[in-house]
Amino acid sequence: MDAVTTSDSPAAPSLANRYGTPKRKVSKKTKVIALAVVAVLSLGWVLWVSVGGHDGVSNKIVSYNVVDATMTTVDLSVTKNPGDTAKCALKAMNDSYAVVGWNVITVGPNGKDAGIENGHTTLVRGALRTDSLAVTGVVESCWIVTPE
Repeated sequence: MDAVTTSDSPAAPSLANRYGTPKRKVSKKTKVIALAVVAVLSLGWVLWVSVGGHDGVSNKIVSYNVVDATMTTVDLSVTKNPGDTAKCALKAMNDSYAVVGWNVITVGPNGKDAGIENGHTTLVRGALRTDSLAVTGVVESCWIVTPE
């Protein structure tokens, strides 16, 4: 009997029809290029987030105080360039996380002797009138006001 090769076998075409043709392997060069592209994109994203992905102002809540059912205060530190003016949106929320008070405060320019870090960080207190008893006060966002 003659040896039958797999390509001449009647089963080979039916297997290809049933399972599809075998996939080609990815070359080593393609793998290296894909890995380099992923590394460059990852590094770019990390740099964007750490350096260029912000709008020039950051904030941190120091404390909040629910005075009564009509008033809540929020103490926060705002870090920005000393010459810039920022606005921060504050909100007070009840135990269902519904907003019961809202206020936008302005943080003006600082001199180098004002605040801390040579005028970069300022501690401010924002007062919010509330419709009902709040359980927390938070900063929604802060942004730099462009001069008009």
